Amino acid sequence: MSGRDDEMIVSGGENVFPAEVEDLISGHPDVVEAAAIGVDDKEFGARLRAFVVKKPGADLDEDTIKQYVRDHLARYKVPREVIFLDELPRNPTGKVLKRELRKL
Repeated sequence: MSGRDDEMIVSGGENVFPAEVEDLISGHPDVVEAAAIGVDDKEFGARLRAFVVKKPGADLDEDTIKQYVRDHLARYKVPREVIFLDELPRNPTGKVLKRELRKL
């Protein structure tokens, strides 16, 4: 397990730490940075949504990111959605504003 307990989500009865998924996706060679959050899901309670900033010219799509996670982590940790952004929203000190990501 990794990540903060207050950021853990329960998806289909499984504990998921978004930080673990963020770290993995951020390690992809075509990714600059990533963030992951839990979003409400009627069927599973919560699901992961990932936000990815890809390197310029990188040929990445949602399926590629999902397969990358599937290849390295348990299936229940694969994000339900992957949204590509030019940059992640940050506060003046550089921290990612996850509350802003929830609005997207």
